[in-house]
Amino acid sequence: MLILNKEEMWQAVTLPEVIEAVEDAFAIHKSGWFHMPDRMVAEQNGDKLMYMPCFLDSVISTKMLAEFPGNPAKGLPYLSGLVILNDRETGAVNAIMDGGTLTAMRTGAVGGCGVKYLAPEDASRVGLAGCGVQGFTQLLYACEVRPITEIRLYDAYKKDLGTFIEKLRARMPEKKIEYIVCGDARELAADSDILISATQTVEPVYPDDPELLRGKTFIAVGSWIPDRRELPPAVSRLVNNIYTDLPYAKEESGDLKIPLDTGLLTHDRVKYIEDLIADTKAGRPHELSETRCFKTVGMGIFDARAGQLVYEKAMERGIGREIEW
Repeated sequence: MLILNKEEMWQAVTLPEVIEAVEDAFAIHKSGWFHMPDRMVAEQNGDKLMYMPCFLDSVISTKMLAEFPGNPAKGLPYLSGLVILNDRETGAVNAIMDGGTLTAMRTGAVGGCGVKYLAPEDASRVGLAGCGVQGFTQLLYACEVRPITEIRLYDAYKKDLGTFIEKLRARMPEKKIEYIVCGDARELAADSDILISATQTVEPVYPDDPELLRGKTFIAVGSWIPDRRELPPAVSRLVNNIYTDLPYAKEESGDLKIPLDTGLLTHDRVKYIEDLIADTKAGRPHELSETRCFKTVGMGIFDARAGQLVYEKAMERGIGREIEW
């Protein structure tokens, strides 16, 4: 059995490899060849434990996460946990790895897929609302798939983003990027081509101003409960369609549920990014509006496929610690 910590997980894989694995996960979801039970959640006083198993033809994964909203104020990660990979034929445990790292890694790649298939190819300015662990990985993948020369940052709770910027520079030393800290979300949106939100906000991050938001590509990551949303109504009005990762997102995320419930968005205008990816690869690109949007809530197939990649590459490259069980 292989044990991998967060540093070893990042050493094992490259960003393009993880993006490819996530695109494969979308193809698996589209094919229907999987078994993914509903996420099980136990909660007390706002603290949550989540249990997410997933069966693929080649691997079984189980992610167990603890979500503790009070942790950031203590200098601790918002999410922590484990991922266990089991052999599909025997059920034997093949690997245990850090669940928070895998979540950030694969969700960053999911956002990267949104940027890859929705943002204009010459988009060079990306704005991030929510400068935490998830926002960090979202930027890594955005910079991998687009020629980013300017990163604009805004966080409602952090005024000093110097450490965040230095970590980004250390991870992307070869890229010549200008970093700009914005005072509010309006300033963030005004000069960004791509807007990524990775927050825990209940109310929309951006002003409800169509002229401010027109022509942007939105990647919304943070809203995954029905009464929480990052996108203002203007986004639903500006886009032809909103892309998401699975039908359940229309019930789970306020970014889709609220505009659907109010009639601002109709079900036929909610499309699935797996179709966009498959059609684009087959030479049938979708006609996209000037303003574009991808809302992700995540699914266990991402964990299974990305976890499998990390395990296989770690074994191939001699990374991690093997133990007898």
